[in-house]
Amino acid sequence: MRRSSWEPAENAPASVVGEGPDKADQLKPAVRAADDEDVIEDARRARWIATVTGVLLAMMGVTASSMRLSGVPGLVPAAYGSGAVVCVLASVLGARGRTRVALWLMILGAMVMALGDQFD
Repeated sequence: MRRSSWEPAENAPASVVGEGPDKADQLKPAVRAADDEDVIEDARRARWIATVTGVLLAMMGVTASSMRLSGVPGLVPAAYGSGAVVCVLASVLGARGRTRVALWLMILGAMVMALGDQFD
Protein backbone atom coordinates (compact mmCIF):
# COMPACT_ATOMS: atom_id res chain seq x y z
CA MET A 1 0.00 0.00 0.00
CA ARG A 2 1.36 3.38 -0.99
CA ARG A 3 1.61 6.00 1.71
CA SER A 4 0.95 9.65 0.82
CA SER A 5 3.86 12.06 0.93
CA TRP A 6 2.42 14.23 3.68
CA GLU A 7 2.25 11.49 6.27
CA PRO A 8 5.27 11.27 8.59
CA ALA A 9 7.46 8.20 8.52
CA GLU A 10 7.20 5.79 11.43
CA ASN A 11 10.85 6.15 12.31
CA ALA A 12 11.04 9.95 11.92
CA PRO A 13 12.26 12.02 14.87
CA ALA A 14 9.69 13.83 17.00
CA SER A 15 10.61 17.24 15.55
CA VAL A 16 9.76 16.02 12.05
CA VAL A 17 6.54 14.36 13.13
CA GLY A 18 5.43 17.54 14.88
CA GLU A 19 5.28 16.18 18.39
CA GLY A 20 8.18 18.31 19.58
CA PRO A 21 7.79 21.68 21.29
CA ASP A 22 6.78 24.52 19.03
CA LYS A 23 8.80 27.72 19.43
CA ALA A 24 5.69 29.86 19.10
CA ASP A 25 4.18 28.02 22.07
CA GLN A 26 7.22 28.85 24.16
CA LEU A 27 6.76 32.61 23.73
CA LYS A 28 5.06 34.48 26.50
CA PRO A 29 1.53 35.68 25.75
CA ALA A 30 2.53 39.33 26.32
CA VAL A 31 5.25 39.06 23.68
CA ARG A 32 2.83 37.53 21.18
CA ALA A 33 0.25 40.25 21.88
CA ALA A 34 2.84 42.97 21.30
CA ASP A 35 3.89 41.33 18.03
CA ASP A 36 0.26 41.14 16.91
CA GLU A 37 -0.22 44.84 17.66
CA ASP A 38 2.90 45.69 15.63
CA VAL A 39 1.62 43.67 12.68
CA ILE A 40 -1.77 45.36 12.87
CA GLU A 41 -0.16 48.80 13.06
CA ASP A 42 2.08 48.02 10.07
CA ALA A 43 -0.92 46.88 8.03
CA ARG A 44 -2.85 50.03 8.96
CA ARG A 45 0.10 52.22 7.98
CA ALA A 46 0.45 50.40 4.63
CA ARG A 47 -3.27 50.94 3.90
CA TRP A 48 -3.02 54.65 4.67
CA ILE A 49 0.12 55.11 2.57
CA ALA A 50 -1.44 53.28 -0.39
CA THR A 51 -4.64 55.32 -0.11
CA VAL A 52 -2.97 58.71 0.21
CA THR A 53 -0.44 58.01 -2.55
CA GLY A 54 -3.18 56.88 -4.92
CA VAL A 55 -5.24 60.01 -4.20
CA LEU A 56 -2.24 62.31 -4.73
CA LEU A 57 -1.32 60.64 -8.02
CA ALA A 58 -4.93 60.85 -9.17
CA MET A 59 -5.11 64.55 -8.30
CA MET A 60 -1.90 65.18 -10.25
CA GLY A 61 -3.30 63.31 -13.24
CA VAL A 62 -6.57 65.25 -13.20
CA THR A 63 -4.68 68.55 -12.86
CA ALA A 64 -2.35 67.70 -15.75
CA SER A 65 -5.27 66.56 -17.86
CA SER A 66 -7.18 69.80 -17.29
CA MET A 67 -4.09 71.90 -18.01
CA ARG A 68 -3.50 70.12 -21.34
CA LEU A 69 -7.06 70.33 -22.67
CA SER A 70 -6.31 73.11 -25.17
CA GLY A 71 -3.62 73.29 -27.79
CA VAL A 72 -2.45 69.66 -27.79
CA PRO A 73 -3.72 66.46 -29.40
CA GLY A 74 -6.56 64.74 -27.56
CA LEU A 75 -4.37 61.76 -26.72
CA VAL A 76 -2.41 63.75 -24.12
CA PRO A 77 -5.30 64.70 -21.78
CA ALA A 78 -6.81 61.24 -22.31
CA ALA A 79 -3.59 59.60 -21.14
CA TYR A 80 -3.40 61.80 -18.06
CA GLY A 81 -7.07 61.21 -17.28
CA SER A 82 -6.89 57.45 -17.72
CA GLY A 83 -3.76 57.31 -15.55
CA ALA A 84 -5.69 59.25 -12.91
CA VAL A 85 -8.56 56.74 -13.09
CA VAL A 86 -6.14 53.86 -12.57
CA CYS A 87 -4.67 55.67 -9.55
CA VAL A 88 -8.15 56.20 -8.09
CA LEU A 89 -8.76 52.47 -8.43
CA ALA A 90 -5.41 51.84 -6.73
CA SER A 91 -6.42 54.16 -3.91
CA VAL A 92 -9.69 52.30 -3.35
CA LEU A 93 -7.95 48.93 -3.34
CA GLY A 94 -5.28 50.28 -0.99
CA ALA A 95 -7.95 51.43 1.45
CA ARG A 96 -9.43 47.93 1.43
CA GLY A 97 -6.08 46.35 2.29
CA ARG A 98 -5.00 45.16 -1.15
CA THR A 99 -1.76 47.13 -0.91
CA ARG A 100 0.33 45.00 -3.26
CA VAL A 101 -2.19 45.28 -6.08
CA ALA A 102 -2.58 48.99 -5.29
CA LEU A 103 1.16 49.50 -5.63
CA TRP A 104 1.25 47.88 -9.04
CA LEU A 105 -1.77 49.87 -10.19
CA MET A 106 -0.12 53.11 -9.06
CA ILE A 107 2.96 52.20 -11.05
CA LEU A 108 0.78 51.45 -14.07
CA GLY A 109 -1.13 54.72 -13.68
CA ALA A 110 2.09 56.72 -13.41
CA MET A 111 3.41 54.98 -16.54
CA VAL A 112 0.26 55.86 -18.47
CA MET A 113 0.61 59.49 -17.36
CA ALA A 114 4.28 59.44 -18.42
CA LEU A 115 3.17 58.13 -21.80
CA GLY A 116 0.87 61.15 -22.08
CA ASP A 117 3.84 63.35 -21.28
CA GLN A 118 5.77 61.73 -24.12
CA PHE A 119 2.97 62.52 -26.56
CA ASP A 120 3.08 66.18 -25.50
